[in-house]
Amino acid sequence: MAGGGHERKLDQTPTWAVAGVCAVIILFSLALEKGLHKIGMWLTRKHRRALYEALERIKGELMVMGFISLLLTFSQRYIRKICIKSNMGNTMLPCEFRHHAVKSQRRSLSWNDHRMLVSSAFNQSDTCSGDYEPLITPEGVHELHILIFLLAFTHVLYSAITMLLGRLKIRGWKEWEHETAATNYEFANDHSTIRLAHETTFVKAHSSFWTRMTFFFYVGCFFRQFYRSVTKTDYMTLRNGFVTTHLAAGSKFDFQKYIKR
Repeated sequence: MAGGGHERKLDQTPTWAVAGVCAVIILFSLALEKGLHKIGMWLTRKHRRALYEALERIKGELMVMGFISLLLTFSQRYIRKICIKSNMGNTMLPCEFRHHAVKSQRRSLSWNDHRMLVSSAFNQSDTCSGDYEPLITPEGVHELHILIFLLAFTHVLYSAITMLLGRLKIRGWKEWEHETAATNYEFANDHSTIRLAHETTFVKAHSSFWTRMTFFFYVGCFFRQFYRSVTKTDYMTLRNGFVTTHLAAGSKFDFQKYIKR
């Protein structure tokens, strides 16, 4: 704010201030780009194709988020000119609008902040007059910017946590894989022994009453993802099916390492 109470435009701002802000933005962008590139190179050397594809998805989402933010920045002046009736602006609110709370909040503002609100209200009154108000105020567009950033950050954080929890769960299967290397495992799981399908532990576990009804099936699957989503019987059955189909009999194969990769 200048001495006269007016905001400075870009042509009235010192060049060193503009250059400093632009330099920080450029350095941050370069650091982010180089960091993502280094991570992608490391994943390529480690042959982590799935993680590399996830990284590409994150880069794509960051680009879309930046484009949306840029679009909102350039279109907020035109959005502000779209006027709606005041009674329509008070419908379908996410939070209850309380007039007395707004009045008490305005009383607690300093004189300078109150002057800025009056100036903003004056500019809005030039845009929408009478019983009309802007579709979204500039302050609302700014808060929408923050909301989009938080949604993108939450999505990336949620995906990373999901991946880490999945890797921890797969690490717990290593003990089951070590059991297959024991000598008595081959005798206890002789595939030449004829056994009825309905007598296997795997079929018994997945043919209970709640798996036959669609509603209870989805509800059960939802809660099983937090506790014992993959049991030892499931793992051994999948491993035996994979080894029998793709490998020769008696082959030594680390199925847990294959799933992890």
